[in-house]
Amino acid sequence: MVIMCSVQAQFIPPAARQFTHQDTLRGSITPQRAWWDLTYYHLDIVVNPSDSTINGTNTVTYRVIKPSVKMQIDLQEPMVLLKAVQNNKELNFIREGNVYWIEPAEKQEQGKLYSVILTYGGKPNVSLRPPWSGGITWKKDKNGLPFVASTCQGDGASLWWPCKDHMYDEPDSMLISVNVPENLMDVSNGRLRGVVKHKNKTKTYNWFVNNPINNYGVNINIADYAHFSEIFKGEKGPLDCDYYVLKEDLEKAKIQFKQAPMMLTAFEHWFGPYPFYEDSYKLVEAPYLGMEHQSSVTYGNGFENGYRGNDLSGTGWGLKFDFIIIHESAHEWFANSITYEDAADMWVHESFANYSECLYVEYYYGKEAGSEYVLGTRANIRNDIPVTGKYNVNNEGSGDMYYKGGNMLHTIRQIVNDDARWLTILRGLNKDFYHQVVKGSQIENYLSEKTGINLKPVFDQYLRDVRIPVFEYLVKGNELTFRWNSCVRGFNMPLKIWVSGKEISVNPKTLFTTIKLDVDNAVIKVDPGYYVAVLNSSGK
Repeated sequence: MVIMCSVQAQFIPPAARQFTHQDTLRGSITPQRAWWDLTYYHLDIVVNPSDSTINGTNTVTYRVIKPSVKMQIDLQEPMVLLKAVQNNKELNFIREGNVYWIEPAEKQEQGKLYSVILTYGGKPNVSLRPPWSGGITWKKDKNGLPFVASTCQGDGASLWWPCKDHMYDEPDSMLISVNVPENLMDVSNGRLRGVVKHKNKTKTYNWFVNNPINNYGVNINIADYAHFSEIFKGEKGPLDCDYYVLKEDLEKAKIQFKQAPMMLTAFEHWFGPYPFYEDSYKLVEAPYLGMEHQSSVTYGNGFENGYRGNDLSGTGWGLKFDFIIIHESAHEWFANSITYEDAADMWVHESFANYSECLYVEYYYGKEAGSEYVLGTRANIRNDIPVTGKYNVNNEGSGDMYYKGGNMLHTIRQIVNDDARWLTILRGLNKDFYHQVVKGSQIENYLSEKTGINLKPVFDQYLRDVRIPVFEYLVKGNELTFRWNSCVRGFNMPLKIWVSGKEISVNPKTLFTTIKLDVDNAVIKVDPGYYVAVLNSSGK
């Protein structure tokens, strides 16, 4: 679908949001964060559904990069840090909003490892609209048993546990110990190391994550779960796939979750090996739509295809797969393995995950079907504010990071015009940035380097501007005059067009260019794979 329109008016941004000091503390790499490098977390908590409380400790192990006298730990109200201990010594701390400033009692020597045990508790915020609002969801299943889950992307993991709540630094590994009533189960990230029964009619589930993990990827899922599993024969060998669902949904899940190995087959083709073989792959039923928690993808799509039964593309292809299984699992590659450093670059997660839906359709139904799907999603693009947000204040850009971002990547594929090379680039991203935290600019530069094309004007247009670039043209006799309009300065994206049925490539600039054609009064058609608008200046 090529969007036909007149030239858009100059973009006028909406009133700028006023950011606070707390936004800066949350969203920037402050000096009180920069001096220490996370190596390990042990989150050890008691979750009590009867009074909606979480209490426990987080042991933070870190390596000193540069000695300092103050540490920033994030824990959002109404949760309270009760105590901080290092080498059996209680540490002094003060609270500033959602930040605790902790003073180590001993000199922090460069290169050495230290640990601090943070004791905390309280009633965490209840998520009013999970997963889009952060907090804990406290629901019950049909039998009246607790059905509990965490969601915190954007708002931050410090909603429910004390941590270094910035995406730039991840622990190398993590132990998650969750104590729950004995008739319930907790499913978290990684592999289950063991379950400890206690005399007070509770159990502690110990989950170990063997890979780096971002804060919002850490989760708890508590319910009276049924469990089934299978082994996927993947590129790196056998991959354990475990599924946890409410007992009442077991039979439906056994049918619907057959799409999980289909997803793994398609995405290992496009992106390379699943990034967390050591930690397994899990789908876990949750009391909300779903989320990309690392190796513990949550699911609440009603065991039906589409997005809550709807096709987001309007083409019919969106009903061929379960949106949550496909989209959220794609984040294992783009979000959990390749992770944005700053929320302003969330497009790195969502644009690729959106585009993965198109690639999934293409893998099973053909290239034309995949193209129809991604073009169909254009109806959801708003072009309201730029896709890239503001840096260092934990600010996300436009929701267009999904559909516009996916169409941007599809457009770049058309520019490359070499499917084998495009596949190599997608797999190369996941190899070269494996388990890394990245800036958006790194991904932009990588795509420019590997395509051999300066894509900066393309990224400037689709990520940092709201206008749809307009291919403006005029046919007169055997001459075709054209340019890019409604675009960023220096926009020079090459374009594939058909001239009376004959395919050619043109290189429009922001100034008019005229070329001779082999025919008079040619009919011009633009390749619909490019996300551009078209304006015939003759008015025809």
